[in-house]
Amino acid sequence: VQLQASGGGLVQAGGSLRLSCAASGVTFDDYVIGWFRQAPGKEREGVSCIRGRDGSTYYADSVKGRFTISSDNAKNTVYLQMNSLKPEDTADYYCAAGHTHVVVAMWVDLYDYWGQGTQVTVSS
Repeated sequence: VQLQASGGGLVQAGGSLRLSCAASGVTFDDYVIGWFRQAPGKEREGVSCIRGRDGSTYYADSVKGRFTISSDNAKNTVYLQMNSLKPEDTADYYCAAGHTHVVVAMWVDLYDYWGQGTQVTVSS
């Protein structure tokens, strides 16, 4: 299983970025694909996830209304559209795949495979 995250960068507050997570070796219907982030000195936190089987989603309270997760199952790719970015969104963003159906929360232990991080920096 491989997960390739991309799309990070430097953006001003209020701007937008779209992250992509290209997955190989997983059948989307059997997995939840999630985005986590980790800022320096902070714990990794779940941002959003999507259940491949039916498209159910979860968003952390801090990103609700600003971020949108979607998937293109034909391309085995999950996207995270991030709008109205704030400096506190600055972090390394990781995509992960979990052989689970849980989307009511994002517990790190549920995720079996991790991609490399992509850095998002939001300037004020």
